Amino acid sequence: MKALCWYGKEDVRIEKIADPKILNPHDAIVKITLTAICGSDLHLYDGYIPTMRKGDVLGHEFMGEVVEIGPEVKKLAKGDRVVVPFPISCGHCFFCNQEEYSLCDNSNPNAAVAEKMYGYSGAALFGYSHMLGGYAGGQAEYARVPFADIGPIKVPDELSDEQVLFLSDILPTGYQAAANCAIRGGDTVAVWGCGPVGLFAMQSARLLGAERVIAIDCVPERLELARATRQVETINFAEESVLEGLRELSGGRGPDACIDAVGMEAHGFGPLGWYDKAKQTVRLQTDRPTVLREAIQACRKGGTVSIPGVYGGLIDKFNFGAAFGKGLTFKMGQTHVQKYLPDLLERIARGEIAPNDIISHRLSLDQGPEAYRMFREKADGCIKVVMKP
Repeated sequence: MKALCWYGKEDVRIEKIADPKILNPHDAIVKITLTAICGSDLHLYDGYIPTMRKGDVLGHEFMGEVVEIGPEVKKLAKGDRVVVPFPISCGHCFFCNQEEYSLCDNSNPNAAVAEKMYGYSGAALFGYSHMLGGYAGGQAEYARVPFADIGPIKVPDELSDEQVLFLSDILPTGYQAAANCAIRGGDTVAVWGCGPVGLFAMQSARLLGAERVIAIDCVPERLELARATRQVETINFAEESVLEGLRELSGGRGPDACIDAVGMEAHGFGPLGWYDKAKQTVRLQTDRPTVLREAIQACRKGGTVSIPGVYGGLIDKFNFGAAFGKGLTFKMGQTHVQKYLPDLLERIARGEIAPNDIISHRLSLDQGPEAYRMFREKADGCIKVVMKP
């Protein structure tokens, strides 16, 4: 089969590799009909996530048709059309039983590697390093899906692939980010990043009762898309102070909740931005926390900072004193995708959410290397790329 494979920093290639096979009686094989590049894939592309190996198959946003099942798979059958969540979860451990699927104890065969860095391992992820399982991803023609009765959700024929694909990751991720804010009627929510996750976080904040949503970015077409499709106010951080703008828009109190939908490769300006870039380049810190710093400073006293943006390790100049002094609540982590799928699928079917409105480019899998470059550079107005194998 053809697959997009990682070979190093900024080196993604389309390769011919062996088709996946059933390895465990709980596995399924899915013929992929649509896949996407996620913002967190760019952390692999840029070389910031450790334990990648040359030839690793990328991708954790995918869907398709079940073509083979293991003998212990009970909930799926050949021919079923499914979306596959990006965390791989066993469904039976302490954390899965609490619907904390991305913290699964049993899916990562390389848990000892993650434990050295994080203390404990979360769930394995498709196509996202050997520290997190070493499972082949879904930017390919076929994928092996472990624990197939726990992950994939069957989707109705009347919904197109483009309507449901983002149930695999970015729609539930944006929704969890908003849900973590414990939004009450009348709240103001600030969202850093008008990329796909940020756009879904804005929409979800509205669905969950926020009165005002303020979007922060520097790319004009992304800010325009947020205004046009998400009914938000905007701040262009290249043109004005984010902290001053949020203070003014919130009547001096600050947003009730702040969502960092950017994560470890945030862009900064001035001496601190240069400092972060330099330290990350020489690996004296793993992440650039510009947005996280701003969110902590901007959030009102007693507010919530929600972090769906991926962070990989160590950061510097983190104002924990401000977080303590203002009594902030932090909610973060990989998304418990399976928890949200039934509700979000119903919302799509009812027309409350049209996830495909963020798709800017439709390409073939063969165009994957070009797509990665375009998405990373935000070239040609690129917001979200989907690919057909």
